[in-house]
Amino acid sequence: MHEAPPFDVDALLTDRRTRIVVCCGSGGVGKTTTAAALGLRAAEHGRDAVVITVDPARRLAQSMGLTELDNVPRRVPLPPRADGTAPPGTLHAMMLDMKRTFDEIVEAHADPERARQILANPFYQSLSSSFSGTQEYMAMEKLGQLRQSGDWDLIIVDTPPSRSALDFLDAPERLGRFLDGRLIKFLSAPAKTGAFRLLGAGFGMVTGVISKIVGAQVLKDVQTFVTAFDAVFGGFQERAEETYRLLQAPGTAFIVVATPESDALREASYFIERLVRDRMPLAGVIINRTHRTVVRSLSAARASAAVETLVDAGDHQLAAAALRLHAERARLRDREERLRGHLIAAHPTVPLTEVPARPEDVHDLDGLREVGAALADTGDRPKAGRRG
Repeated sequence: MHEAPPFDVDALLTDRRTRIVVCCGSGGVGKTTTAAALGLRAAEHGRDAVVITVDPARRLAQSMGLTELDNVPRRVPLPPRADGTAPPGTLHAMMLDMKRTFDEIVEAHADPERARQILANPFYQSLSSSFSGTQEYMAMEKLGQLRQSGDWDLIIVDTPPSRSALDFLDAPERLGRFLDGRLIKFLSAPAKTGAFRLLGAGFGMVTGVISKIVGAQVLKDVQTFVTAFDAVFGGFQERAEETYRLLQAPGTAFIVVATPESDALREASYFIERLVRDRMPLAGVIINRTHRTVVRSLSAARASAAVETLVDAGDHQLAAAALRLHAERARLRDREERLRGHLIAAHPTVPLTEVPARPEDVHDLDGLREVGAALADTGDRPKAGRRG
């Protein structure tokens, strides 16, 4: 039987040294709701928190009572606490617009004429909208901007909904390799002075072949983009490295979010290993949408046997139905505890907490408050690996 150390979420949120919380996990495990619930609970504990999401489904806006979110943090009106007093902190939320963020960076770090050339370039427009890794890179850029502004003492990041939710750790290097790679340098060479010009007709023949493959206009767009972008690119790399170091620094906390399903927990185990390997500060694991039973002493097998006895007796249909429902729930609980036990056995020192499944999705601040309370409830946890 394995038991994980409890994950004290409130201790993490109320610690003023915690400045950044990054929620990661595979798609569909509830990262967005978790990030929002953490932000609300932090505000109710006196923190000035901002939640940044990359979820285009607008669930965060809806759950916070806002009609929409955009690339600028918006103040979330907080309801009174249970005792009728106003929360001592504040909460803002925003949804990442990766193209707008990319545009803002270009406008901030290039002179007006060069910025105009870059923004109007078709190759840039494609890169800023759809290139693999751009969304993750811009999430890191926005994180760096929010941290530098000093307007919030806690930033909570809902990571992109990709298969590998840690792609944003690799995005700066991947985007950098692309923009600084041999192919881009090769394609842009005719627009520069350099050794390639000395190749004369031979190089012209090669670029002629490339023009036929990608199209002459595309080649020209790439050449024009790289020439104009040179002045901006160095700053991109420098800021990406700064943000990466920020993620490794004290004051940052990674939370791995999962559901009690084999695929999600397998991904969670991978995330834990990757964070440890990259020396990222892992705070704990949240297992979302777990199922419990009121009577833990009554196993699924005993409940099923009791159902058969009642059915054979031909009476007590209501009691039989209740026992049948309990047996199904107990089997589900047992399966979840076995899966959770595998995760804990692999990572026995990682703190863990759970959030019970809700009858419906979270759609307002009251629902987020309930999720936050469940996150902070470290008592009455079932022992991982225990059989019912």
